[in-house]
Amino acid sequence: MWLLRFPGRRGLAVRGNIPFTKLCVYTSIGVAAPIPMFSMTCIRNSSRSAQFCAFLLTFSLLVGVLAIAAISAVGQDSPSSSASQNPNQQDVPPEAGGPHGNTGPYAIPKKGEEPPPPPPEKPKKVEGMPDYSIHVDVPLVTVPVMVTTKNGQFIPNLKKENFRVYEDGAPQTITDFKVEEAPITAVMLIEFANTWWPIEYEAIKGSYIFASTLKKDDWVAAISYDMHPDILVDFTQDKNALMAGLNQLRIPGFSETNFFDALYDTIDRLDRVEGHKYIILISTGLDTFSKLTLDKIEKKVKLSHDITIFSVSIGWQVREYCETRGCTTMSHGMASYGMGNIDWLQADNEMQTFAKLTGGRFYQPRFTGDFVDAFKDIGEDIRHQYTISYKPTNPKLDGTYRKLKVDVVAPDGGPLKIQDQKKKEVKYQVIARDGYTAKHTVD
Repeated sequence: MWLLRFPGRRGLAVRGNIPFTKLCVYTSIGVAAPIPMFSMTCIRNSSRSAQFCAFLLTFSLLVGVLAIAAISAVGQDSPSSSASQNPNQQDVPPEAGGPHGNTGPYAIPKKGEEPPPPPPEKPKKVEGMPDYSIHVDVPLVTVPVMVTTKNGQFIPNLKKENFRVYEDGAPQTITDFKVEEAPITAVMLIEFANTWWPIEYEAIKGSYIFASTLKKDDWVAAISYDMHPDILVDFTQDKNALMAGLNQLRIPGFSETNFFDALYDTIDRLDRVEGHKYIILISTGLDTFSKLTLDKIEKKVKLSHDITIFSVSIGWQVREYCETRGCTTMSHGMASYGMGNIDWLQADNEMQTFAKLTGGRFYQPRFTGDFVDAFKDIGEDIRHQYTISYKPTNPKLDGTYRKLKVDVVAPDGGPLKIQDQKKKEVKYQVIARDGYTAKHTVD
């Protein structure tokens, strides 16, 4: 309520009331005399309006209740009405999968009942035959054999009937025989240490001579060693890459030569390469600092499969020079102190043994021309050889070492005689590995 001052009669000011929020509004500008704020007319009009509002509110509530009831009834009647509108509506079975809505129909393919498989036919029983069978897997043993003259010349044109194979003294039946002239897989194991320069020179010279005899389909790798083996080049058919690897042999490192360790590591790597492999060993054979002993490396050579070692001894000129002047004691650094001529002979024997155990050959060139002839013979031997395969009569997989012996005979079983162009009898030699280690199975 607001109180306003207005001019009246006789200069008097009369206060006027102006209510804004009432149903009946009474305003006055000039009031002659005081009258009541609300008249009876206003009260009567106000009561009528209240009755009308109450009636209107009651009617609205009634209409709302009826509307809610009608909506609920329609929701309950909708499935039946939709079913009556779509007579093809089907209930969704759980086997159909997918959404379970009100749309359909759902077509479930019928599962065809497959007839049961016929029972396996029983084998016909033979009278006198037991109801069990035994299956034994016997490994196939492959033996590369070279037949050469005493001068190293390969003897061709031999047949399967000319060979006899014995395992631990028992004759074996040859199942496969062939003459191979195929690409080779070889590793050059080169001794390159800080020893005497003639030894280093012969090692490099021998490596280049053998590399020059290779053909385009041959796979060759090169490894040098002193205290540790060093892979100069991995297996490659690129002769230029092989020559580039050999060019690294410029400045030697240590004086010690761990021959046994290097040979063991090379054989261990070749065991993971398929096919027949060759190791071209260019070394003095002297071992000064290896962790392995001779019996351990010899056992490793015997356990190797499909590996043939060709040993080429170097340092002959140093040996002859030092035998007369007594300088062999320092040829391989401080570790060779006290070494004499007997140690060189033992080194030759070890290299020869490794070659013999694997069916290879041992060479000991003394002059430059001998190196060329030695590596030429090696190139011919590893490309021209007889390959004999047989299944051993001893099927046990017990991991034992078995001795082998290969003989060459005439077709009638007598001694084979070979003659040259002048009808002179030529002596020959049969080169094959001394034995092999059978596989071992663990129960």
